[in-house]
Amino acid sequence: MKVVVYSKNNCGYCTMAKSLLNSKNIAFEEINIEEKPEARDFVINEGHRTMPQIYIDDKSIGGYDALKTHLA
Repeated sequence: MKVVVYSKNNCGYCTMAKSLLNSKNIAFEEINIEEKPEARDFVINEGHRTMPQIYIDDKSIGGYDALKTHLA
């Protein structure tokens, strides 16, 4: 399973999503949209306006709440 978390600085839900993945020992790649303009453009072009945005196996599942449901 490939997990990518698009995040931004000072984002509480981003921190909670990463903590949840870590607590379940799920490896993930974090991409900070404030550090990578191309990543910011990608999430905007995908229609997302909030962070985090989580992709599992290249499919968007949504944000933190969706991740909690997905891992339940």
